[in-house]
Amino acid sequence: MRLEPSEGTDPGFHDFVMMHCVFMPNNQLCPALMAHYHAQPSQGTEQEKMDYALNNKRRVIRLVLQWAALYGDLLQEDEAAMAFLEEFYVSVSDDTRMITALKDQLPELEKTMKQLSEEAKAPQKKHKVLLQHFNTSDERTQKCQPIRGSDEILFKVYCIDHTYTTIRIPVASSVKEVISAVADT
Repeated sequence: MRLEPSEGTDPGFHDFVMMHCVFMPNNQLCPALMAHYHAQPSQGTEQEKMDYALNNKRRVIRLVLQWAALYGDLLQEDEAAMAFLEEFYVSVSDDTRMITALKDQLPELEKTMKQLSEEAKAPQKKHKVLLQHFNTSDERTQKCQPIRGSDEILFKVYCIDHTYTTIRIPVASSVKEVISAVADT
């Protein structure tokens, strides 16, 4: 995974955050984010190394903030993700003592962590009912929802005779599972 610098809205960035679970589940994403956060360049002047480290940390913080905002409810169910967020918050807090330029992102991270921990400690979690409307007139007004590995999709498998079979399988299905599902139909 490589984090490119980008200012403003980057559709690729948003797509990655929305769909990462398909190709990089949380148990792989969390260590990768932590590794990128702590990455140090091996070449360059001291100033270039410091600039790289600062920009890299800012990009990772931005990604973590968007990820937590989008997946907040789902992350509360994932103990490893919550542990990562707490460890990440501690790392950023420690770094703000040495790198004052990171202080501008700390309040937003604190707010996110506080919100997630308060919601996780609530006696009864609110169960959201999500209804998906298939209205093609204005798709922009629909709220984007993160994709889970367990979400099911309709998958068309094309045959050599120009026909196809439609199956419903979880997003995170392997090729072997797809072939098995097609063989069963």
